[in-house]
Amino acid sequence: MTEYALKLSEAELARYQFMAESAARAEADLWAAAGVAEGAAVADIGCGPGAVSAVLGRMVGPSGSVLAVDRDPDVVDAARLTAGRAGVDNVTFGVGVAEDTGLPSSSVDLVMVRHVLAHNGSREQAIVDHAATLVRPGGAVYLVDIDMPAFRLRPDDEDLADLSGRYQEWHAQQGNDLSVGLRLGELLVGAGLVDVEHHGRYLIFPVAPGSRPPGWAARDALAAAGLATQEDIERWEGAFGRFDELEPRPTTFVSQFVAFGRRPAG
Repeated sequence: MTEYALKLSEAELARYQFMAESAARAEADLWAAAGVAEGAAVADIGCGPGAVSAVLGRMVGPSGSVLAVDRDPDVVDAARLTAGRAGVDNVTFGVGVAEDTGLPSSSVDLVMVRHVLAHNGSREQAIVDHAATLVRPGGAVYLVDIDMPAFRLRPDDEDLADLSGRYQEWHAQQGNDLSVGLRLGELLVGAGLVDVEHHGRYLIFPVAPGSRPPGWAARDALAAAGLATQEDIERWEGAFGRFDELEPRPTTFVSQFVAFGRRPAG
């Protein structure tokens, strides 16, 4: 099983919250088309610290529910705190792996799997296959993932590009596919789902001072794998310090893919 590399610092939690709120806005049309609505029952597989789970709980309302699962008990505890701080009480959290969550089959209207497949090596199809068993006939499985090699940051910075390259190398060592976003439609079809839609978008936004990418949160994992020294980490930290002072703010470009498909109604 791939190691969970991202340390849940306050900066990392803030990044998750920003991503969740951004997703709710940028994907509003796709969430609605897939079935995120008042009264819906939703499963959030690989929920991380619960930022998306809390947003989903708010959107499905008191008559709806969210079942959120992550493999790391400490992360699940953080997710409960996230929901509590958001005042959301219709989300239930549990510990389970993405390809065997322990959730009942045919129990929800929608399964959401966000930025999970790129962290799970060769198990992508098994995860999507399992998700397909959890939705009721006519329900949807909704996948989100990336094409990491297409990531860009302006202005360029050699030190931060070096960090990104080593983070991608770490994923390659784990057997992960950081371009899995290109395969989401294929994975849904492979799980026997129909009416599959596959969309791609470039997310473009200014980098807030203090914001840090996943590679920085994974710096201890990089060091443990022999991909970073303390000198490297200090050099990257200095680069972030420079970036925090830049005006106008630097811009990040993230290639993201969304796909969903439905369990046959018959």
